Amino acid sequence: MPAANRVAIVAFAEVQSLDVTGPIEVFHGASQLLQRSGAGGYEIGIATIDGNPIRCSSGITLGATWALADLSHVHTLLIAGGTGTHLAASDPTLIAEIRRLADLAGRVGSICTGAFVLAAAGLLHERRATTHWASVQRLAERHPTIVVEPDSIFTRDGDIWTSAGVTAGIDLALAMVADDHDDETARRIAQWLVMYLRRSGGQSQFSTPLNLASARRDEIRRTQEWIATDPSRDCSVTRLAEHARMSPRNFARVFRSEVGVTPARYVESCRMDVARSLLETSGLTIAEIARRTGVGDAATLHRLFERRLATTPDAYRRHFSRERSSP
Repeated sequence: MPAANRVAIVAFAEVQSLDVTGPIEVFHGASQLLQRSGAGGYEIGIATIDGNPIRCSSGITLGATWALADLSHVHTLLIAGGTGTHLAASDPTLIAEIRRLADLAGRVGSICTGAFVLAAAGLLHERRATTHWASVQRLAERHPTIVVEPDSIFTRDGDIWTSAGVTAGIDLALAMVADDHDDETARRIAQWLVMYLRRSGGQSQFSTPLNLASARRDEIRRTQEWIATDPSRDCSVTRLAEHARMSPRNFARVFRSEVGVTPARYVESCRMDVARSLLETSGLTIAEIARRTGVGDAATLHRLFERRLATTPDAYRRHFSRERSSP
């Protein structure tokens, strides 16, 4: 197999195994399809710093195809993520090898927190990039020159590709196959893997809801709790300020300073959390969920989901519901 089709996935101790094996299965599936039609496939392998097997965070061991120093060319260089990313990003030998190969590669990418390794190698400077939803803030803080896209399943900025967490590496690999060949090839692989070719919505729909700060001031913290208890009631700034025994103007200023978002944004987040829970666990109609959360009507809830999660309530329910939906 010519090196022009070579895909090397860089792995290290405590890597997330699915970050490695997910993309491998996509490129392997593409190879099978392409070879049946007489086209060339991909040469896929795992590259480690010394060519030795590595232990994943789950405890399983993955063998290596190459030592990084033995690679003279790759078409696609992918950096996996996982709990071992911190040590990998601070390993000067690993970073030097990634820089060397990135200069030779047709494209470079990362899966999940592998973005931190690319960033340590200087490959994401002034580039758009993403990572796992739980790490986007840390990536932005540590590397302020990166344009972090917190809700993307994957991003492409020229020849640099990055993906969100874990299974998003499969989405990334499917997109690469489509870019190399066509959507139909990628669609057939996705069909075989029993997954969508392109997911609806961004990664926010998979994140932990309401990850917002708790205020230090008692009156603001008590108001946060009052909102969360029943966000469907009147949560106007005037009403919230009355609860906190403050003037509306002062309340709004102090709330944003303490919590990091405006009162309206906080109320909206609480209502979204309740709506998500009801979509996951109940058979209530969309209209009834909109009323129960204080959003108003079904159309407003649809707009809110589109804006906040880049999906619809119906699509969210299809993905996450644990109950049979009402007609």
